[in-house]
Amino acid sequence: MDIQWYPGHMTKAKRMMQEDIKLIDIVIELLDARVPFSSKNPDIDSLANNKYRLIILNKADLADDKVTKLWEEYYKKKGFFVVKLDSRNTSQIKVVTSVVQQACKEKIERDRKRGIINRPIRAMIVGIPNVGKSTFINSYAKKACTKVGNKPGVTKGKQWIRISKNIELLDTPGILWPKFDDKSVGERLAFIGSINDEILNRTELAMLLTKYLQNNYCNNLIDRYKIKENLSCHEVLAHIADIRQCRLKGNEPDIEKAAKLLLDDFRSGRLGRISLEVPEVSE
Repeated sequence: MDIQWYPGHMTKAKRMMQEDIKLIDIVIELLDARVPFSSKNPDIDSLANNKYRLIILNKADLADDKVTKLWEEYYKKKGFFVVKLDSRNTSQIKVVTSVVQQACKEKIERDRKRGIINRPIRAMIVGIPNVGKSTFINSYAKKACTKVGNKPGVTKGKQWIRISKNIELLDTPGILWPKFDDKSVGERLAFIGSINDEILNRTELAMLLTKYLQNNYCNNLIDRYKIKENLSCHEVLAHIADIRQCRLKGNEPDIEKAAKLLLDDFRSGRLGRISLEVPEVSE
């Protein structure tokens, strides 16, 4: 599959972010912990040049923890501040403020020397579609500030959110970049739901995911669906259709519906904690 998706509103959103970056002290970039390389928009590095940087490995509860730790070290070595968390768990969010203040300590000290006390740190929240920005902001602000959805493109415009007297956040729409040079990046983003499902062949996508799982997380498939080893990808989907009673006329297995079930099970974490890439892949 050669997956590309860059709707027109993303061009407008990128221009808006370029205009607003001059107001910003720190850029907080949310990545999906299951795909910390593929979910990192390369355009953000040029946009955020000369700004403090914090990477949040979000949805860490859905990723393989051993692999997430490797990614944490990978980005720290590149000079980023890094936090891994599940944005739905409000108890984990508390650490973000201290890391933001640590990242911006030079700015805070410069303000202090100028006699500027308690000027809030201004942070821009960025990330690709469906990476969990709205959930993160609502948990961080301890109130529903933004609309949350499990599909890409829910956040359409920008808005400022006051977290405390010390921190203000600028929310931005999720944006991708115009072309994925590596087709596997597009596939991984489709797996996690960052590409609009309506433009995808979900059966083909589910087969690609099945192949990866068979090679890397076979026990997760076996535990969830009680499948036998050494089945073809099509046979796995047929088995899922059978046990979930997904049938077409003539009692044929509904492979398309089984594909949707598999993707939903992966995206929600019902298949267990799974990472789709390790740092060596991106070197």
